[in-house]
Amino acid sequence: MLKRVFVAPDPGLLRLRSALRAVLGVASAVAACALTGHPLPAVLTGGLAAMLALFTVTDTAIPGQALTTALLPVVGVPVLVLAAELHGQPLARDMAFLAVAGAAVYVRRWGARGHALGVFAFMMFFVAQFLGTLPAQLPGLCSAIALALIAASTVRFGVWCYERRMPPPAVAFPPGGRGLERPTTRQAAQVVAAGAFALTVGQLLSQDRWYWAVGAAWWIFVNTASRGETLVRGFRRILGTVLGVAAGLFVAVPVQGAVIPTAVLVAMCVFGIFYSAPVSYSWMMLSVTVLASLLYGLLGVLEPSLLALRLAETCVGALGALLAVAFVLPITTHTATNAWIRRAVRCVHACTTASMDRLAGDESADPAVHAAELELLLARVRMSLAPLVHPLNPSRARGTRARQVLGLLDDCAREVRGLIAVAADPEASHDARLAAACWRLEAAVHALEEPGAATDGPLAETLAAGGRTHPGAEAVLMHLHGLEKALAGLADPLRSSPRSPLMPA
Repeated sequence: MLKRVFVAPDPGLLRLRSALRAVLGVASAVAACALTGHPLPAVLTGGLAAMLALFTVTDTAIPGQALTTALLPVVGVPVLVLAAELHGQPLARDMAFLAVAGAAVYVRRWGARGHALGVFAFMMFFVAQFLGTLPAQLPGLCSAIALALIAASTVRFGVWCYERRMPPPAVAFPPGGRGLERPTTRQAAQVVAAGAFALTVGQLLSQDRWYWAVGAAWWIFVNTASRGETLVRGFRRILGTVLGVAAGLFVAVPVQGAVIPTAVLVAMCVFGIFYSAPVSYSWMMLSVTVLASLLYGLLGVLEPSLLALRLAETCVGALGALLAVAFVLPITTHTATNAWIRRAVRCVHACTTASMDRLAGDESADPAVHAAELELLLARVRMSLAPLVHPLNPSRARGTRARQVLGLLDDCAREVRGLIAVAADPEASHDARLAAACWRLEAAVHALEEPGAATDGPLAETLAAGGRTHPGAEAVLMHLHGLEKALAGLADPLRSSPRSPLMPA
């Protein structure tokens, strides 16, 4: 865990900049709410709204991000009003909570914007349970949310919009489908089932903090696309909560809501959430748990037994998620992994095509965009294969094949990066061997996607063919040769076993 957070590469210091900007944005939102005379519950709600806006809004273009941020209160405020109005009606409240949870997952079918709006809607219902919101408090909470989003947006789009100097990132979401074949539809049903279990058992543990179990079950499904991913995420959530409870006993309990130390520690937790989220879910959950402990300290209700209850409710939520993915419309690791690998291979092909177009003199061709998408797709492949390479996986053969696939895809990414680095030299395109090399690479992609497709011989033979030579072309040919070798190597682990979850569709 330590290595994944502190040794993990951070190209362009994007994680660091995102975490620092989040601290500044949340601090600005909290200060704006506090200075305008909002009560503590409204200040906490505003801080949460700002953090969610900075964390969940991931549209590729800045105007799209601004639009999604503007839509957050349009979706979130009605849910907050609904939760407050149902405060004294437990049965109706519980049914509404499950409906919101399922809908918040289903809307992920519309990509990054649907994901952000779904998360915000769910968390508005959750925070109403966290604070015990009553209808009389709604005006203050709604104005705090609006003020906080304005403050966070000012920081994100005005004070520190570092994305303006960067190409828009690609966003990888699960492949689509129809009806029950669509992953988001299946996950929505699973979330409702997991939430119902968590709600029922959570209320047996506590009539006041049962929503922790529902929240734990719901968040385990975020950014997962298969049964295996959900199980691994549930394990990491429990691990992070255990560590967070231990940290809370030594950090939050002694502070007991003192304003200045709590503010400093909350800023550290916000930084930890944003900095660790891309690389370690366990570390993120540690930060979230300590943050929750500090907020309960501000509300004056923090004690060791409360932290123990949070751990118990988290375990209930994780168990509910485990049962749901096992028995309610399960999405197998095979299905999800196959889809992500196929998308990654196609993206390798798109990167190569754009690079060759750029070499041919097409100024509009931009292989860097496809390269950014490839990095995200490889991250999704790693997440999908995580259950197979986990130390607790009993099938060593499947784990070995999964590691082989990851290694070969990493080889593809390395060759693509090298190819893009030399694609800026238009003189390289004068070499007559490049056309044949590109045809060879395209044949390798078709051979991988369609078993039995014919090929004409290894690309290595092209390297020795005649034609005009150029130093840049030699580098391009070597990268193309490396790509073909890696793609050809993928054929063996992808087809080595009829029961392998890595078989082509």
